[in-house]
Parts: sequence; C-alpha cells; structure tokens
Amino acid sequence: MQQIYLVMTAAVDINVIKAESSKLKEMSLENIPFGKYFTDHMLEADYENGEWKNVEIKPYQPLVIEPSMASLHYGQAIFEGIKAYKSPNGDAFIFRPKDNYNRFNVSAERMQMPAVPEDIFMEGMRMLVELDKSWIPGHTDHSLYIRPFMFSTDHLIGVRPSETYKFMIILSPTGPYYNAPMKIYVEEKYTRAAPGGVGFSKNAGNYAASMYPTAMARKAGYDQVLWTDAFEHKYLQEVGTMNVFFIIGNKAITPSLEDGTILAGVTRDSAITILKKMGLEVVERKITTDELIDVYKSGELKEVFGTGTAATISLIKELKYKDFIMEFNVDSWKVSTELKERLNGIRYGTATDEFGWMYKL
Repeated sequence: MQQIYLVMTAAVDINVIKAESSKLKEMSLENIPFGKYFTDHMLEADYENGEWKNVEIKPYQPLVIEPSMASLHYGQAIFEGIKAYKSPNGDAFIFRPKDNYNRFNVSAERMQMPAVPEDIFMEGMRMLVELDKSWIPGHTDHSLYIRPFMFSTDHLIGVRPSETYKFMIILSPTGPYYNAPMKIYVEEKYTRAAPGGVGFSKNAGNYAASMYPTAMARKAGYDQVLWTDAFEHKYLQEVGTMNVFFIIGNKAITPSLEDGTILAGVTRDSAITILKKMGLEVVERKITTDELIDVYKSGELKEVFGTGTAATISLIKELKYKDFIMEFNVDSWKVSTELKERLNGIRYGTATDEFGWMYKL
C-alpha cells in the first residue's frame, strides 16, 4: 500500500504519496551518467483560475497530456538547475536554492508565465529532497541534480500566453557533466541571443536553438560552442552550458550581463565571490575575439574555464576561432584548480561555508 499523508506549511498544503518501494535498490550511484536516472518521487502543482493548487509529491511517473497542449506548440517552458550534496557525516545540503528560485521567476516574467510562490518552490523542493535524500551520491564530483520546471498546459492552438500551467520538480543522481578538459569552438555565424531577446532567461527555446550549431561543432571535434554577439560576432558571450572566465594577467575577466544576452549563473556569481576572496581582481566587461587572440599571442591569457550548475568548474584546453587555434596546458593551471577546490569544499561540507550558501535539510 502507498503511504499518503498531508504536510501543512505556513501557506501551502502539500499532499505526499510515498512510493511502495525504491528503485535505488537496483542501482549503484558511483560513476553515474548525468541526467539519465531519476529518483522515486516528484513534485507536481497546477495553476488554474489565477491560483496554484493540487500541490503534491508522488511517485515518479509519466504524464498524460493532450496533443494540443500549448507548450508543445509555442514553447512556453522554463526550468532551473540546482544541486544537493552530502557532507562527510551524511548531512544533506542544497546549494544556493533561493538564488535559483529568484531566477526562475525572472524567467517566468519574461515568458509571460505566473510566478511560483516561494513556499511551493522552496518548501516543496526541501520536502522532495528530504524524501529522496538517500539518492544523493557520496562520491567525488557526484551530486543530486534538482530540476524545477514549468510549462503551459492550455489545450488550444493559438499564439497567446496560456491560462493554465504545471510546475514540477524531479531529481536525478549524477556524476560529472564533463569528464575531461574541453575543446571549444568560437561561433561566428549562428546566434544564441540578442539584446531585447530572452538570452537572460532559462527557457527551453534557448537550448533548442543551440543544438544545431553545437552538433556542427561536435562534427568538427569540439565539445561546445562559445557564443558571440548577434550583430558583429566579435563580442564573447557564454558557452552552451556555462558562463566563461578568462584569466588575463592577474585579473579574472568574464563577459558582463548588461545586454541581457547572458544567463546570470549562480555558479558564475559564486566563482566571482571566491576569486575575489583568492585575491584576484574580477572584471565583468565586454571582451572581443581580437582581444582574446592578442592576449593569447602575448602570453597574458593564462587560463580559460567555464562555470555552471551542471558543469561546475570546467577547464577549457582549446579554443578555435576561424582558423586560429588557442591551445593550453591545463595541468599547470592554479587559479581554476583552487577555485574548484574551494567551491567543492563548501558544497561537500569539508570547508567552512562562510558565505551562507548551503541550505541544510
């Protein structure tokens, strides 16, 4: 028999239906691929008649949808990526979930979707992770990936904001997204985002549009693309799955967010904070392909790395722009290595969380 009970919070009632048995008995959480397996439970809530209702945690299961569901046709869909970690003594923590909650609702506003209340997002996530915390891997570079998402559910063909929506959270135990330093192709034809567009929001369409150029880059032997601006294709923006940093001389340079074309990464913000703590000057500004090539030729370009929830801190060993290839000896790098060690120390509970980033269950 499934266990059913009701949890009362300050502002929302969350119905909980527990799975009869756990799938975890049949698998190992070591060396697990990213995003392939999912835990025993999920959270689901509906937006109807101007209010959120039917908030429920229940066994992970398929959805039944109509072929006319609006999000299948017009792409009103957003998501977030968050991670939970296990400390050496077995305590479970979520990394900076409030920041992801705030960014989620920024995306919702841009995509003309309703805001998700904090009690549903935060308390629902806490309860869900608490219920499935045995799925958090205890291995190096492993974590529990948390995927909140929302999509339109009107059964109507017509270009307009939906009147109904579904908000969900699913969980996936995962290992590292990238297992080795990356080769990146600097994109000079295709565009990810333009000023006035939706580049700053974490919506499904941004990722769908990136797939063709990324596939082209992979055919050429590269892992991802580094996007450039839509008008001149000379100002660097972000890599497909992460923000990007350049160690130039004794400074850390990262493209600024001012044009609204780059995702305001939570890991990006964390990296900026830690880099400053390490004594580096961090500069958020525009940087061009010409400048990058010049500082590479002069020897001032010391390190290049990406930051993201899935990617964490990922080293970049090669950049290609047109016919010019920049190669790096990542084994000698110190800044990105220390940055990753400090960030992992906080996330895995082996270092003091002096910034108050870890949300304990």
